[in-house]
Amino acid sequence: MHTLVSTPDPVTSKAARFLLPSITDLIFILLLIAFTYGTLSSRLLWDGDIGWHIRDGQNIIAAHAIPHADAFSATMGGKPWYAWEWLYDLGMGWIYSHLGLNGVVFFSGLVIALTFALVFRFSVLRGGTVTTIMVLLLTSIVASSIHFLARPHVISWLITVGWFSVLDSSYRGNGPRGYRIWWLPFVMLLWANLHGGFVLGFVLLGVFLAADFLKRLKCRDAGQRRRASRHARHLGVVFGVSALASLINPYGYKLHVHVYQYLTNRFLMQHIDEFRRPNIHGLPMQFFLLLLVLTLVGILAARAKLGWAEWLVILFSSGSGLYAARNIPVAAMLLTMIAAPLFSRASVGSWGPFSRLRAFSSRMDNLEIELRWHPWPILVVLLTTASCFHQGTLFGTPVMNAHFDATRFPVQAVDWLEQRGNREPVFTLDSWGGYLIYRLYPGTKVFVDDRHDFYGEPFVRDYLQLLHVEPGWNQVLDQLGVNLIVVPAKSKLGDRLQQAPGWKPIHQDEVANIFERSRGRFPGAKYRDPWLRVDIGSLRAISAYRC
Repeated sequence: MHTLVSTPDPVTSKAARFLLPSITDLIFILLLIAFTYGTLSSRLLWDGDIGWHIRDGQNIIAAHAIPHADAFSATMGGKPWYAWEWLYDLGMGWIYSHLGLNGVVFFSGLVIALTFALVFRFSVLRGGTVTTIMVLLLTSIVASSIHFLARPHVISWLITVGWFSVLDSSYRGNGPRGYRIWWLPFVMLLWANLHGGFVLGFVLLGVFLAADFLKRLKCRDAGQRRRASRHARHLGVVFGVSALASLINPYGYKLHVHVYQYLTNRFLMQHIDEFRRPNIHGLPMQFFLLLLVLTLVGILAARAKLGWAEWLVILFSSGSGLYAARNIPVAAMLLTMIAAPLFSRASVGSWGPFSRLRAFSSRMDNLEIELRWHPWPILVVLLTTASCFHQGTLFGTPVMNAHFDATRFPVQAVDWLEQRGNREPVFTLDSWGGYLIYRLYPGTKVFVDDRHDFYGEPFVRDYLQLLHVEPGWNQVLDQLGVNLIVVPAKSKLGDRLQQAPGWKPIHQDEVANIFERSRGRFPGAKYRDPWLRVDIGSLRAISAYRC
């Protein structure tokens, strides 16, 4: 008598599910390698303000206290400062102290890679097909490249994706995991101390609340109206408790007032590049527009009625992405997760030659959902962490060398100042201020950096007047008490200083020039309110795009 023994399917066996990497794993690993070891690693340090984040974190660790006053500025020293990203700074200070810049780049790359991997995973769980999600995800990644920087906003990206997933799952009533919305206030507690993007959490809560109210008003089914009312009550409680949680920060309600005043200051919003309308000629904006077109195609192809929440998220994402450059990454991620299932609803997959593609995609979808909990992403993270602890080497081979780009930042000029033993406060570009803080603090302070909310509109007005050498620029230097200036080698201010009496160049290289006041030195008097109010004839940006 023969007994038939069934053999486990190679795909569905436990061993295969454990060892075979999913597409989510591959996305995470490839992005992490690109950001940590590949060409994108240098891109993460294209913004100098990570420098003051690192130094602020080290100050927090050393003093065991959260800052309430500025320590970096020669003009605003001692002025109250809302370090609203103090928890991120604390983490960066610790990582830098143990792993150096390699660790800072690795952490940022890890967060970005995890964010896009989750966008893919959540899109699959929402009903999208693997093939269409890959197209949408690649488009989203290119659009988001406008802000691939080692800055605290990447933490907001990750939290926003998770926040949306929880709200969306709860709204659609998927499974028994509706309890997860009650964890959102705890997430808000962390978010409000990590980045000012916590405001977006309340916007998304408001979007889903509005969707519930619209469903309650427009839906004819009594059962759905009752479920919408119940869900709205739950979201209302979550909104209220999250609002209370956001007040648990070092500055209380004053942080919310400060953020509101900053975001509603029209002058600053018009002059800070990342808050201005995106450049339509830039590649990220073009891919964002492509993503909008793909979303519209998905809506038309699906021939299905979208829910209120989907419509509102699409409208919010489209409007916010077109309104300001810094909104493009989050808007692109939200659109990807919303648009992904629209293509699975389309009927084009059943037409002639598309039937095989649909069958293949269906198998890939099932496999992707089945595969989980793999060792490969964990292994890559552990190996990269070990490399950071060994100064960027892996098994004796150098694989990481994170550094600030010497063609983008005044590396040689700062080296010269260090060798000189300079202690004089330095005036430089706002986009270079963070780098100078990173290199020269605490021995040397700067007159300006890119904390525009801290310096305020009057200061920024005079900074622009000086930067663009408008009438009265030299009086601004005198008012500040500037004796030392580091400017780009090719700049209006540098050209004027070459000819200005009382100033002399003391260092020149291909990136930056250093000028020193040759006579009538000012004692570096601190800036005193009110500032010189000089009108600017035309609107100008503070600095070029940083990405």
